[in-house]
Amino acid sequence: MKVILNTDVKHLGEMGDEKNVANGYARNYLFPRGLAVPYNAQTVAYFEGRKEEINARKEQKRKDSASLKERLEGFVVELDMPAGSNGKLYGAVTSQTVADFLNKNGFEIEKKRIDIPGNTIKSTGNYHCTIHLYEAQTAEVKLSVKAQGEKAAEEPKEAPEAEKKAE
Repeated sequence: MKVILNTDVKHLGEMGDEKNVANGYARNYLFPRGLAVPYNAQTVAYFEGRKEEINARKEQKRKDSASLKERLEGFVVELDMPAGSNGKLYGAVTSQTVADFLNKNGFEIEKKRIDIPGNTIKSTGNYHCTIHLYEAQTAEVKLSVKAQGEKAAEEPKEAPEAEKKAE
């Protein structure tokens, strides 16, 4: 069944897109929720009238994506992970780990949009990961994975001395 999307639908398309979907999906999910309308002469005419508004919205998304790309490419993701003395991580750096770090630093990016080389990183070092933005735009982000215990091992332990002075 051919439909025109009324709003952006995840995994399907954006407002104004014409899509072919299964009859049951359209009748039972898209139409009752107001996410799409049937493709006919009346709805095509309605969306032709709103074409400028839809194109302006898409252009705004492209501009936002371009500015986000600039901010991301100037940003370095520095992760401190527990690792052994040979640099092998006890866990792994995944797209979820990177997404959590980016969300803490003001970027709202879903984990499914992040591509890590080899799907996971299992040793310390410097890497690059790709983040898919709007349409075909991507951003290359520098990823630095360091061992967590390195800083703690270099610092002298002062806690026992402080306990002796308190007694």
